[in-house]
Amino acid sequence: MQYTLGFIGCGNMGGALALAAAKAVDGNKIALCDYCADKAQALAEKINGTACDAETLVKNSKFVVLGVKPQNMEDTLLPLRSALQSGNHVVISMAAGVSIAALETLISAHVPIIRIMPNTPAQVGAGMILYDCKNVSKETEHEFLACFAKAGVIDKIPEDKIDAASALSGCGPAFVYAFAEALADGAVECGVPRDKAAIYAAQTLKGAAEMLLTYGHPADLKDAVCSPGGTTIAGIHALEKAGFRNAAMDAVAAAYKRTLELKK
Repeated sequence: MQYTLGFIGCGNMGGALALAAAKAVDGNKIALCDYCADKAQALAEKINGTACDAETLVKNSKFVVLGVKPQNMEDTLLPLRSALQSGNHVVISMAAGVSIAALETLISAHVPIIRIMPNTPAQVGAGMILYDCKNVSKETEHEFLACFAKAGVIDKIPEDKIDAASALSGCGPAFVYAFAEALADGAVECGVPRDKAAIYAAQTLKGAAEMLLTYGHPADLKDAVCSPGGTTIAGIHALEKAGFRNAAMDAVAAAYKRTLELKK
């Protein structure tokens, strides 16, 4: 194959993964395609890749990465069905709610398929990528993992759990950004300049995440910061009074419910 990776769809998520993959795979081994040709060309220039049409990409790429929206998947795959069936290709799909079985139906063949659910921090090497696969050899699976190793943490999970897990990892960055914005607004209300408040909020979240990844046990880490009668426990009390924990749980549950609705 001329290309190791071919990305169909160079939007926010497809573009983020392409940028991450370019740190592990030579740009000249990456092909890019988008309904907006200028977008594919701009990304190709950034990573030293190649912009081309979808059929050329499929015929010449080992891994065909589908970065299109779920509602556009059928229109994208039907014209490419013959090319996907005839070659030694591996399909990688990141479409929310589109199962491996649904992809097999659209392609009308049991080709190797890897279903992934990444998140946008993959662009800076701090992503969380969930995946499962079917008809994929161990060697090919290892190659897939190597291609996206620079994107962040990649974890295999049974496909029937991907939708629920991605309600956390896939939608979660937006929840965190909203929390960071609220923290910064609180500091601004207390007199901190906005530019500094934004930095303080982001670094605080980054540091807390590192502590969680290093030590685990979020309840224990929280309690360690809460001195009896101190400032932090007063803040925790305010969060609990406002229903913070319930709101966070409801956000994940609502995202999962919407994913299930989109699958119908």
